[in-house]
Amino acid sequence: MQNRSSNIGGQAVMEGIMMRHKDKYSIGVRRPDGGIELKVEDYKCTFGKAAFLRKPVIRGVVSFVDGLVIGTKCLMYSAEIAGDEEDEKEAAKNAHLTEEQRQAKKEKEDKQFKWLLYGTVALSIVLSVAAFMLLPYAIASLLNKVGASEVIVTIAEAFVKLALFMGYMLLVSRMKDIQRTFMYHGAEHKCINCVENGMPLTVENVMKSSRQHKRCGTSFLFLVMLVSIFLHFVFVLVPVYWVRLLGRLLMVPIVAGISFEIIQWAGRSDNKIASFLSKPGLAMQKLTTIEPTEDMVEVAIAAVEAVFDWKKYLKEEFGWEPGEEADENV
Repeated sequence: MQNRSSNIGGQAVMEGIMMRHKDKYSIGVRRPDGGIELKVEDYKCTFGKAAFLRKPVIRGVVSFVDGLVIGTKCLMYSAEIAGDEEDEKEAAKNAHLTEEQRQAKKEKEDKQFKWLLYGTVALSIVLSVAAFMLLPYAIASLLNKVGASEVIVTIAEAFVKLALFMGYMLLVSRMKDIQRTFMYHGAEHKCINCVENGMPLTVENVMKSSRQHKRCGTSFLFLVMLVSIFLHFVFVLVPVYWVRLLGRLLMVPIVAGISFEIIQWAGRSDNKIASFLSKPGLAMQKLTTIEPTEDMVEVAIAAVEAVFDWKKYLKEEFGWEPGEEADENV
């Protein structure tokens, strides 16, 4: 059965899933008591609504930063829900305060949360650029001491960059706490694949669906690595080391924008070129997604249904009617 894009995307959070569709996003989190906490928010672009922000390449940079902001916000929220016991203790400590004092304290905490959110995102960007964009070149540049040409240095940089990225992914995938998040990541992909392949969104159908998806953030990051490798050959003929290093830094938004356009195109296409370009990212997803349990899938379904009318989608795209079962498995 042909896959059709639903324009829904998401992210795994602590004990849950964030799902976004158009101007809404939801966060579904499994509470310590076993229930599902569901929150729906309006999506607001960090940079505003100017028309030029939707232009090719630029929209990729905007989407990347927005993804970090919303993703970090959802992670912080999910951590609060997963730690409800601590919240109850905090509420008990504030029981003696008046309503005005509680409101003032909440406003102060909200302001602190906002600064913490943007500070975390800024730090994440700086560390990512330093670790995966600048550090590989700095390491590869040591070959200059033995007389290697800039072409050889750039080739060595590519291998160092891929080695650091793969090593990071392998290390993270072995951490027990992260593995549970990767299970929710798998549940997110399975839900999207389920509806995009014309299957009713049930736990049974989701469990049968693939945990790999072309539009995944893992695939995006891998594309960023590949695109940066090719674009950095532009600096081969630049004679000054610091200019080459600065050029790599300034090119980061361009790399992110181009990578976004490629992954969006590949996610909408089924031709051989798109499939070929998607294969490395899909292979990487074997590390960042793990088969989820049924209770995780229930959280993912709740998050999807909060922002996306999958029954209407199946009817419009596949002619499905409630009560019908799909003839093919995913």
